[in-house]
Amino acid sequence: MAADLIEKLRAGVRDVPDFPKPGIVFKDITPILSDGALFKASIDVFLERCRGKKIDKIVGIDARGFLFGSAVAYELGVGFVPIRKRGKLPYKTETAKYSLEYGEAEMEMHVDAISPGEQIVLVDDLLATGGTSAAAAMLIAKTGGKLLEAQFLIELEFLHGRQKLVPTPVVSFLKY
Repeated sequence: MAADLIEKLRAGVRDVPDFPKPGIVFKDITPILSDGALFKASIDVFLERCRGKKIDKIVGIDARGFLFGSAVAYELGVGFVPIRKRGKLPYKTETAKYSLEYGEAEMEMHVDAISPGEQIVLVDDLLATGGTSAAAAMLIAKTGGKLLEAQFLIELEFLHGRQKLVPTPVVSFLKY
């Protein structure tokens, strides 16, 4: 992956101080999404990483993981599986709980979204504390999928979220 491409993507990430609360610097990807060349480049980094792997499905986490994951799945010609917050999917679901700063939340996936033995890549925009990604990995495992890799456009390394995904290989393209 070309260093100049990574730097162009990095330049497209906007820092928003004190959002959603004081002391947090939010990494805003909407400038990447609104620029056709940058959005294409962001999809291309995921695709480059996926090429040559036997992948049956891409899993994306609600909501920005849908943007990247569905585009990657489309280009690879494989299925896309959405993982959503509890209560948002219309059919029978598997559920996984994860910890938040103050309490717990739940993610869901349709029970028939992944067949046993299918090769899965998880795609999302951001890896922070790793709670939602770990819940997604749990859902993939519950349905018998084999999680090959978790890929993120951005990783906030200081939060050590990848530790919650061990032993799954984690790839991030922009590290802060």
